[in-house]
Amino acid sequence: MDSAFEGDFSEPVARERSGHTAVVEENLLYVWGGFRSVAGEDVYLPSDEIWVYDIERGVWKPFNMTGEVPPYLSGTCCCSLNGHMYIFGGCGDNGQTSEIYCVNLTDGKYTWRKIMHEIGSAPSPRDKLSCWVNNGRIIYFGGYGEKPLTDVDSRNKSFIIDEASWFEDVFWGWNNEVHIFDPMQASWSEPQTHGRAPAPRAAHASATIRCRGYICGGNVMGTRMSDIHCLDLESWTWSEISPASTAPVGRSWHTLTAVSDSTLFLFGGLSVDCKPLSDRWLFDVETRKWREVERPFNIKPRLWHTACLGKDSDVIVFGGSCDYILSILTNHCSDALISQLQPYPLFRICENYIAKNVRNYEVLRNQLPLLPPTLLTAVQRRMCFYRPSMKQEH
Repeated sequence: MDSAFEGDFSEPVARERSGHTAVVEENLLYVWGGFRSVAGEDVYLPSDEIWVYDIERGVWKPFNMTGEVPPYLSGTCCCSLNGHMYIFGGCGDNGQTSEIYCVNLTDGKYTWRKIMHEIGSAPSPRDKLSCWVNNGRIIYFGGYGEKPLTDVDSRNKSFIIDEASWFEDVFWGWNNEVHIFDPMQASWSEPQTHGRAPAPRAAHASATIRCRGYICGGNVMGTRMSDIHCLDLESWTWSEISPASTAPVGRSWHTLTAVSDSTLFLFGGLSVDCKPLSDRWLFDVETRKWREVERPFNIKPRLWHTACLGKDSDVIVFGGSCDYILSILTNHCSDALISQLQPYPLFRICENYIAKNVRNYEVLRNQLPLLPPTLLTAVQRRMCFYRPSMKQEH
């Protein structure tokens, strides 16, 4: 894949967007789908292109996609498994969908494949859901979508009807359902969960640590929550976590990223009073304590963005909106924000220092060829990131 990035990268920059998907594979950030504003109208991004960001070099490159290309979508749930990107659900011109697609990110061909399940039944159409990956399977939770009247039982608390949105014999609403997709078996199933499940919701955030899936916040019937829940992905037991410290305010359209075996990183979202947020928090799942992280002076509010784990526990945030997403004039973003959450190892400190200063100091330029091959290659890649035209933020 590296050879695909040789050449002039001064021009391409991924277009601004919200409601998109993103995953990281081997220091490459893959961005697909979503929507942006054009002349005050929301326009979906093409589904036959994928933008790839080289995190080391700080450069973008678009690639065309072929095969069974999905429709234009936003609010899709995305994850990476065994070098493949899987997308499920989302909302397009024809409403929510319950289709699942995958694409190999490692062969450079970017050929979409629509997966037809052979066992079980797919979840009902939905968007703004989340997922966890565990033991080779993808576990989906929640979201907002439609159900036929025959599938809605007023005694069942797994689906809350949106009374402001219904049509004939179809209801829309929020759910807290758990569905498992096994790519190897092409099968759908629903586990029997135990414990008290979270309230139905959409536009929440999720992350996986070992065999536990976490969700935080989200929206149901206009209420934005701050609660955090854990699902044991082996015993299928739900538990609500009561924070032992001051918790972030309720929000939706935020992100939650596992940055260690015991720590989750929360960023941005939309507050209970519909204000875009730029705060950053770390949550220790063992001590149950939240800790607010100092914000860089130029950090920007974001909602409906993506956040992916990079090298050395960096979190790469891309896209999203810096305005209330339903406002008439919405400003979407196209820059990548990189949050450093722990001290870098010595090798990376040296690599960054040389790459950042080699143009300014003649002694560094003269000694560059003397570096060990591994360090020389890393520095040459990193020099591109620190070129004057770069606008990345740390």
